[in-house]
Amino acid sequence: MNISIAIMAAGLGTRMKSKIPKVLHKLSGFEMLYHIIKEAKKISDDIHVILYHQSDLVQKEMNKYFKDINYIIQDHEQFPGTGGAIMGVNPKYNKLLVLNGDMPLLENDDMSIFAKQKSSVVMSSFTCENPSGYGRVVLDANHNVKKIVEEKDASEQEKEINLVNAGVYLFSTTFLKENLCKLKNDNQQKEYYITDLVKIANENNIKVKTVVVNADTFMGVNSKYHLSIAEILMQRRIKRRFMEQGVLMRLPESIYIESSVQIEGESVIQNGVSLLGDTKIINSTIKSNSVVENSTIQNSDIGPMARIRPDSNIIDTHIGNFVEVKKSTLKGVKAGHLSYLGDSEIDNGTNIGCGTITCNYDGKSKYKTIIGKNVFIGSDSQLIAPVVIEDDVIIASGTTVTKNIKKGSLAINRAPLKMIEGFYYKFFGKDNG
Repeated sequence: MNISIAIMAAGLGTRMKSKIPKVLHKLSGFEMLYHIIKEAKKISDDIHVILYHQSDLVQKEMNKYFKDINYIIQDHEQFPGTGGAIMGVNPKYNKLLVLNGDMPLLENDDMSIFAKQKSSVVMSSFTCENPSGYGRVVLDANHNVKKIVEEKDASEQEKEINLVNAGVYLFSTTFLKENLCKLKNDNQQKEYYITDLVKIANENNIKVKTVVVNADTFMGVNSKYHLSIAEILMQRRIKRRFMEQGVLMRLPESIYIESSVQIEGESVIQNGVSLLGDTKIINSTIKSNSVVENSTIQNSDIGPMARIRPDSNIIDTHIGNFVEVKKSTLKGVKAGHLSYLGDSEIDNGTNIGCGTITCNYDGKSKYKTIIGKNVFIGSDSQLIAPVVIEDDVIIASGTTVTKNIKKGSLAINRAPLKMIEGFYYKFFGKDNG
């Protein structure tokens, strides 16, 4: 699509009350600015991000994801405001769509609606029951935009208008080249306003059209309270898409799924589950209050109350309650409860008893535990890595494994049980009678 996109991300974001730039606050696992750039790239190869406040930090974070973005530092000292922000943009195409970096719920379909407009100036608007605080959009008899009136400048009649400015604009590049230089800052804030371009267009008999949009989708995030609302809306969107593809969710409002997660097949996600990072769930059940992070789960069931940490690959496996798996590959394994399996490879038919620990860290380095097929690990066993347990092995309960175990062996190193009769009464000084 032949359209350029400018994303305004220069603001101080003081209402966030944070040292973190507003556009770097995260939503469903990623920064707000990331979400809008990702969607913008679906319709344009010419994206400009306008920065000012903590510009180096914002650019550094976005460079982790995108390599072909044009960053522009706003001349905030001489040209502050939304109008000043786009003065440094040099669009590649004959249309420029202007977005805000604090609108993380926008999707490419929403942007495409503007790209299809023919007018030289197009703005966005939405209706709301309580328009207090918004700039009112005044239309003429032909539904063209006559003007935008800020609330402090609106008459009593204009304050009754419930069509308000949503803050997204489309301009022809020719119009901008001819009229950006006409912006003035003769207002109380001494700033250059992008809304004044609407006034300039009308003065030059250029019709200004408006696209009426969804208020939730075009909401701007200005505070951490707004961020929480946007999080709820994005989570509903993410989960709805998965459920429409056949995923079953129990009490979906209690589930948290980051936007990079993939779920396939007839998977079941129960209440209280968190799916994080580049997690992929395939034909599996994730039970209540389990956490899966940057891992792949296939044809398996996890939990309840299990934790799968990054870089784990779990296939055809049962992971029970209070089991933690980290950076491990499990194929056809049963680990029913209360175990830690870190930096390990465990093969088909193996049973991990309650209380088993792979002791993978010596205080300096991490080491690997390799367990073969059809191994029975008894309860309360410690496997001191690096160690290899071959196929068809039994590890007796309470065993500490410090050596490699050969195929077909029994490993047991319990201390002999010692009993001292009458010791209880001697120790506590109580009469045996």
